[in-house]
Amino acid sequence: MYRRPLQAAVRNIINTSASRVTFGKALEQEACLGRALIACRLFASTSPSQTQCRTLHSTSQLFNVKETPQMAMEEEVGAFTKLIEAMGFTGPLKYNKWKIKIAALRMYTCCVERINYDEFFEKCSLPDTLNSWFLVAQLHVWICLVRIRQEGREGKYMCRYIVHSMWEDVEQRSKIMGIDAIHRKESMRAMTETFYAAIFGYDEGILSDDGVLAAALWRNMFNRQCEDPRQLELMVEYVRKQMQFIDALDGEDLLLTGEVNWRPLLEDNAQSILKVPTPTYNDAGL
Repeated sequence: MYRRPLQAAVRNIINTSASRVTFGKALEQEACLGRALIACRLFASTSPSQTQCRTLHSTSQLFNVKETPQMAMEEEVGAFTKLIEAMGFTGPLKYNKWKIKIAALRMYTCCVERINYDEFFEKCSLPDTLNSWFLVAQLHVWICLVRIRQEGREGKYMCRYIVHSMWEDVEQRSKIMGIDAIHRKESMRAMTETFYAAIFGYDEGILSDDGVLAAALWRNMFNRQCEDPRQLELMVEYVRKQMQFIDALDGEDLLLTGEVNWRPLLEDNAQSILKVPTPTYNDAGL
């Protein structure tokens, strides 16, 4: 199940087909979406006082990550820098490496300390365990990785230390909980597989429609045990608005400070956040 996004990508390259999933998987996703929509409509008809479900976004068009000014003006890398980076080392960056490391640690701290995990456990019916905490944390780490990867070589360097900080924190938490070394090693291996499988699924979902994103959340965050479609609807809306919000933040500020203030899980009026256009200047600086 976790390898399907990669298999679909390979089939796209080999067959040069516009379809990114097999016919059987498409039927399965359509059936799941149909059941979710029917459940939402039944709930709305039986409870007229409740608010209606959000409009489902569905499309067959495949999107690419939008080009940002940072991506459009990617710096030229010399032959020596390419050589040392091919050997596994990091070449010279625009900002001090220690500042980027500190910003990466601070950004991961924002994913841990600025999230109301009890609210997620309650609204999504998740057990209060280390694994459930990790599933919620990795979702926010992934959101940060998607945004920071747009910042060129500095962003990729920062991503490595965000992930490094996450694994260091998970190991320390497991030690504090008294998990022995053998079980801790097995748990870390399972969490590693879960994390990288979730990244592929979330990446596919954020570039696709709500059905694909809901399927990724159902597989990874809910561990295929979500029986209430309203919980999936809530999380799809949460991911979309967080991605829109963090994309509006300035890239240079993120690289140097790592500060992220998250939007709440539940909002009375979750309006869209429009990114302020970058001002342009003429040769005179006006």
